[in-house]
Amino acid sequence: MNEKEIFERICKGDEKALEFLYQKYYRMMTKLVISNSGTEEEARDIYQDALVVFWQKATSGNLVLTSKMSTYIYSICQNLWRKELDRKKRLSNEEKDGSVTLDTDTAEREKIIAKCIDQLGETCKKVLMFYYFEEMSMQDIADKLGFANTDTAKTKKYKCKKKLDDLVKAQYSEHDFLD
Repeated sequence: MNEKEIFERICKGDEKALEFLYQKYYRMMTKLVISNSGTEEEARDIYQDALVVFWQKATSGNLVLTSKMSTYIYSICQNLWRKELDRKKRLSNEEKDGSVTLDTDTAEREKIIAKCIDQLGETCKKVLMFYYFEEMSMQDIADKLGFANTDTAKTKKYKCKKKLDDLVKAQYSEHDFLD
């Protein structure tokens, strides 16, 4: 089977063609993850997830390949693995941060921040909540709040964060709050 035939069969929902593709590129795709700090199991999971993405796009009828299938699937694997590495990094940072926040002052500090956030304007509250607590991107914040672009959202976040910092510093001493 050549690549064009495999692609056409997958577009029609032929699972046997997908299995053939899975076997054909397994070593190449899993090597990408393993050679970038991943385990065999993670590599297999990423490759399977990438094939699910590929399958969904191909069977939707909207996928037009401008490269070899292997190149396209490889780029999906790369993106999925990057996201996984970012997630792992965030988790390890949260664990490090978590050990610091286990002190007895945590609840009091959270009350102080919540009280100060409530003193901000509605837009500032939303920007900071979306960014820090809902982990939205600047593009999503700009869209949700009707800002002209991401630069406007970034500037607003910076100014709101500064206002929050100033409120905290004005109302509480370093001893009360800041490390």
